[in-house]
Amino acid sequence: MADTKPVERPLSPHLQIYRPQLTSITSILTRITGNGLIVAVLLMVWWLLAASTSDAYFAVADAVVTSWFGKLIFTLSLWAIWYHYLAGLRHFYFDAGKGMDIPTAEKLGWGLIIGSVVLTIITLLLV
Repeated sequence: MADTKPVERPLSPHLQIYRPQLTSITSILTRITGNGLIVAVLLMVWWLLAASTSDAYFAVADAVVTSWFGKLIFTLSLWAIWYHYLAGLRHFYFDAGKGMDIPTAEKLGWGLIIGSVVLTIITLLLV
């Protein structure tokens, strides 16, 4: 009979062996941007509710929204909107069964990242 020795291997890849690919990072970032947009929506809803409540309460909310923190949140949210939009277009392309090979998927990933930054800058310059 053959002598079988159990091989000691990890049950799943870990960071010592596994290197995240661009496609996995863009997929995770799509989920993060989708959930992160909730912060901007909550800030915007708070600002609108404050506007309908009183002048003093609106002044507080408006000070937060127009502060460096509010501008940072809305700028990052603008980038997240463009990123999430382009990721959705890439997902539709993948759903059609196209671009599934690794070189094309990586090119689409870089296009997603660079395109979202460029569209954010263009939008900020137009506003």
